[in-house]
Amino acid sequence: MTDAAHASPDMTPERSILRSTFTHVVLIALSFVMLYPLLWMLSGSLRPANDIFGDQVSLIPSQVSVEAYGKGWFGLQVSFGTFFLNSLLIAVLATIGNVMAASVTAFAFTRLEFFGKRFWFALMLGTLMLPYHVTLIPQYVLFQQLHWVNTWLPLVVPKFFAVDAFFIFLMVQFFRGLPRELDEAAQMDGCSAWRIYWKIILPLSVPVLATAAIFSFIWTWEDFFGPLIYLNDINTYTVQLGLRSMVDASGASDWGALFAMSILSLIPIFLIFLFFQRLLIEGIATTGMKR
Repeated sequence: MTDAAHASPDMTPERSILRSTFTHVVLIALSFVMLYPLLWMLSGSLRPANDIFGDQVSLIPSQVSVEAYGKGWFGLQVSFGTFFLNSLLIAVLATIGNVMAASVTAFAFTRLEFFGKRFWFALMLGTLMLPYHVTLIPQYVLFQQLHWVNTWLPLVVPKFFAVDAFFIFLMVQFFRGLPRELDEAAQMDGCSAWRIYWKIILPLSVPVLATAAIFSFIWTWEDFFGPLIYLNDINTYTVQLGLRSMVDASGASDWGALFAMSILSLIPIFLIFLFFQRLLIEGIATTGMKR
């Protein structure tokens, strides 16, 4: 509905249009303020190296150059395409593991009866309040004893064991809104619990599954601390570590190349949100509703 529909009865059409116009102008101005750093970084990636910090206000470069993209892509020992491929594989595997493990665990908490279910659910929620850094050292010692350090395994394997309580809680809230009559009807037809999960719950849970998948992919793609701890070989680096490798502590960093690769690193996130925003919004909206 438009702003005019929500306007008070005594508000004239002219005042309603003026109010709507003012609101849109303010929102556009605030959006520009929020996007300015990103636009400036894009502008910097298209400027010659000696002109990046020359005019920090203007977003339109006086001379357009794409040289920074070539320098950034081939500027390290390993092509930046390797970092993109590594990040993509890690993010996809972590997303699959999170969605699979979290959905099975949420199904057990909402549809199955077992001893201590409330206790284990409360314990799972308690892990949400546990900072990642608290468990970092024990996890590192464990993975080091398993000889998993400097491999992708510490970043991928735990995802298949439902370690992200946020996604479990998200799916539990959604599964609770699904009618239990569907389960009862399926049980009368001889369906097992696994078949109910696979044939009934999952097809009805596409919005929340998509939401969990999108968040999982984005968080894994943007993760810097995890790969920094476990990856030492440049051939296994992710995009975030690749960007960090382009920053020289001596101050001789190629800022144009860094800006260019930073812009490219945002493209997968932008495309995912562009194509799946409807499912993302629907999943977030329906998860918090009481039915």
